[in-house]
Amino acid sequence: MKKSVLGEFIKYVSMNIAGMIGLSCYILADTFFISQGIGSDGLTALNIALPAFNIMNGAGLMIGMGGAARFSILKASGDEKKANSVFSSCVYFAAVISVILIICGLFLSWDISRLLGAKGEILPMTQVYLRVMLLFSPLFMFNNLIICFVRNDGAPNLAMAGMIVGSLGNIIMDYVFIFPLKMGMFGAIAATAMAPGISLLLMAVRGLKGKNSFSFIKTSISFKAWFDVSSLGISSFITEVSSGIVILIFNFIILDIMGNIGVAAYGIVANIALVVTAIFTGISQGMQPLVSRSKGEGNIAASEKIYRYGIITGVFAALLIYCIVFLFTDNITGAFNPEGIKELQVSAGEGLRLYFPGFIFAAVNIITSVFFGAWDKPAQSFIISALRGFAVIIPSAFIMASLFGMVGVWLAFPLCELLVSVISVLIKVKQKRLTVQ
Repeated sequence: MKKSVLGEFIKYVSMNIAGMIGLSCYILADTFFISQGIGSDGLTALNIALPAFNIMNGAGLMIGMGGAARFSILKASGDEKKANSVFSSCVYFAAVISVILIICGLFLSWDISRLLGAKGEILPMTQVYLRVMLLFSPLFMFNNLIICFVRNDGAPNLAMAGMIVGSLGNIIMDYVFIFPLKMGMFGAIAATAMAPGISLLLMAVRGLKGKNSFSFIKTSISFKAWFDVSSLGISSFITEVSSGIVILIFNFIILDIMGNIGVAAYGIVANIALVVTAIFTGISQGMQPLVSRSKGEGNIAASEKIYRYGIITGVFAALLIYCIVFLFTDNITGAFNPEGIKELQVSAGEGLRLYFPGFIFAAVNIITSVFFGAWDKPAQSFIISALRGFAVIIPSAFIMASLFGMVGVWLAFPLCELLVSVISVLIKVKQKRLTVQ
């Protein structure tokens, strides 16, 4: 490596954290403006619709991260033609999934809303949000795809700029559509749906100038290539989808315990958690091009350094975030509770304090699972992601809720991440031992 490992790590990770925070603010901006302009019913509808957003976003990240990892490995080993064929396969893959999502938006948005738990006056708002989101799915899918390839093509600054500019556009349009234009839930999702288009336009400039080393070439559709891309990007998919699964399961549990106010409180916690998760996703995605390149070059020592830097950064960030959340709980929850509902304020505050210690362990799990995908070890990546995504969190939620009510709901997440982090460390130690041998 021409540059120091630490120097490149700082460059890629810092820019990607900034970009991912910007990207995650798509939904956080919706949460804030919906709470201010529509109220707790709108907040409940948004939280019910979030699992579908997570699935769509996760699919785009899976294709982008998996494809970009394979692209970097092939490019570092000198196989430029095959690297470009990977990009083309990813374009086909994203297009097929986009068509499926559009069909769901046109014909199934009402049924999906009911399946996710929307009822009564919440149902129409949820259906509007879902329909528009699914109809605009190609923008979300291709934005995630291009961002990942641009980052792996040596332009993390442009990837960051694309995510931040898109997020700023979303915030501005959220305000305009919800308040001056009074477009309600349709305005909120219209702003979110248009934002990735702004990001794509910015990144398209680089391609038009001929600066991309990746390009679309004529190639046949290959299900084998799609499987390869999916296996390398599966951790990103499960990380996103697990957020949706957790929100869905928690919504049903909380509806029985506290009703709509409880779901609104969880909506505040979950949406802030999405931004925090984006920090660890940013660290891991910033590491990915460097780890994949090290794999292509056969540089094991560099990849291990990158992994250590990632873990240290992630755990430090988690501790700092928890201190901030603990000290400013009332201010944070108050920003999303303009109606001053006391029960909502108390429950959301309790949730923040009990839920957020789990991110100390989530940092280890997210970074380790993406590391394995970047290092061409999809099985290990899948195991860690599946454990934290559904195999441990779902039974933890039901057991803890039955034993301790809402307190148990909040504690299920840190318990899950703690258990999985032990397994993550054991898998990593075993992998390092085998690699050295």
